[in-house]
Amino acid sequence: MIDWTRIDTVFLDMDGTLLDLHFDNHFWLEHMPRRYAEHHGLAHEDARARLAAHYERHSGTLNWYCLDFWSSELALDIVQLKEEVAHLIAVRPDVPAFLQATRASGRRVVMVTNAHPKSLGLKMRETRIDAWFDALISSHRVGLPKEHPDFWQALQAAEAYDPARTLFVDDSLPVLRSASAYGIGQLLAVSNPDSRQPHKDTAEFTGITSFAQVMPDAR
Repeated sequence: MIDWTRIDTVFLDMDGTLLDLHFDNHFWLEHMPRRYAEHHGLAHEDARARLAAHYERHSGTLNWYCLDFWSSELALDIVQLKEEVAHLIAVRPDVPAFLQATRASGRRVVMVTNAHPKSLGLKMRETRIDAWFDALISSHRVGLPKEHPDFWQALQAAEAYDPARTLFVDDSLPVLRSASAYGIGQLLAVSNPDSRQPHKDTAEFTGITSFAQVMPDAR
């Protein structure tokens, strides 16, 4: 599935790839509407409809991932609301062994996430998986979301890498297509990002349900 002899760098997404996407889906689709309705004195369904319109307007942009933007836009402390359900943050069960083996193989392991730094900080505090990474890079540092065609070139300023000798794993098809267009050598799609939802069609990308399927060789 993966030619590890041709990989020096491993880029890994966070939400839906290393962490169960259930937390994020629950937060944005269930917890946020409930708290937004309470704060603004709305019926629950009205709150859901208003938020859905907000989400759609900013989908695929850096604002969509920016907690400061949403705090201002919705007049709510988004970080505090995330803290209320932080107990739902969970590492996929196959991830620790994969990260340990990849680091032990001598390859550079980098998290490349669209998550806002405040969200990244919360999730690293809860999971401690940052100990297995050489670097953690938020798209907010780069200034573009991973979906943007210029992201991967801009990333070179923060993390110099050879695209042809890089493996990238993500659960988002638009992000994977952006990486493919830039020339990232090997790509994998996570087909079960949310443990409580059906598997996704990974289209033209090779899909995995567990990192146990792609454990690295020793170098």
